Amino acid sequence: MIRRRQALKFAAGALATPGLGLWPGLTAAQDLPLIQRAIPSSGELLPVIGMGTSRTFDKPKSPIALLKLSTLVKTLLSQQGSVIDSSPMYGKAEARVGDVLEGLEGRDKLFTATKVWIEGKEAGIAQMEQSARLMKVDKFDLIAIHNLKDWKTHIETLKQWREEGKVRYIGITTSHGRDHDEFANIMRNEPIDFAQFSYNIGNRLAEQTLLPLAADKGIATMINRPFQKGELFQKVRGEALPGIARDLDCSTWAQFFLKFILGHPATTCIIPATSKAHHMSDNMAANFGAVPDEEQRQEMIEEFEDL
Repeated sequence: MIRRRQALKFAAGALATPGLGLWPGLTAAQDLPLIQRAIPSSGELLPVIGMGTSRTFDKPKSPIALLKLSTLVKTLLSQQGSVIDSSPMYGKAEARVGDVLEGLEGRDKLFTATKVWIEGKEAGIAQMEQSARLMKVDKFDLIAIHNLKDWKTHIETLKQWREEGKVRYIGITTSHGRDHDEFANIMRNEPIDFAQFSYNIGNRLAEQTLLPLAADKGIATMINRPFQKGELFQKVRGEALPGIARDLDCSTWAQFFLKFILGHPATTCIIPATSKAHHMSDNMAANFGAVPDEEQRQEMIEEFEDL
């Protein structure tokens, strides 16, 4: 399996131009325009690249782990990101997020999201309250029902909490393609603000129903697994970026993959997870610059599939 740092190293070498240095996506991303998308239910603008915490924040509470995780969040903030998404399903992740956020300068700029993942109304309430304690959050920006677990119960609690001002936005999530039919029905029939699901250049199933439905119903989207658990990097191993990458301010394959997702107008935010600060910085470079139109997205697909 190709390691991400190999792809970064290769891209940096391939894109260096004598006398000009590297492309702006790698060296001066923040000189480019920040890309933001509106949450349809409120009009609030979000930077399009955030971060997930699955596996990467499931760490013991040690000085070394906290230093590394703190660096990730600081990198997010320094490059104008705001969304950080977690879940009780992610082991110690919520607790480590809380450890990092405690006393962190700029934490008021974060858009904090978690999920409820348990059976039963009272158990769900207890879990969400526990998540707030662990993440040291007074009020979550978003709570979603993780993988639709007991969704009919939790959706009623969340609607009430939103009305009472205990949470700003509510939503649902899935990481399983088999849930798309039920997921779509909830999107059609429930007043949710966010839908989180998988979508990337190698897995475009969401284009069939979920993304068009989100656009039609005015639901913000949070995209997980943008690199298909690293499988996309395996496919591009040793391959130079196509010429279109320059037009899109992409200097690495990670940015290329993220910009493809952003090219779909129903994409609101993407939450790649990483444990390495240089990967985080690489991801955040996609927060700036050009966004592909539909013709360019088709070219990106053709270039990717021809490899």
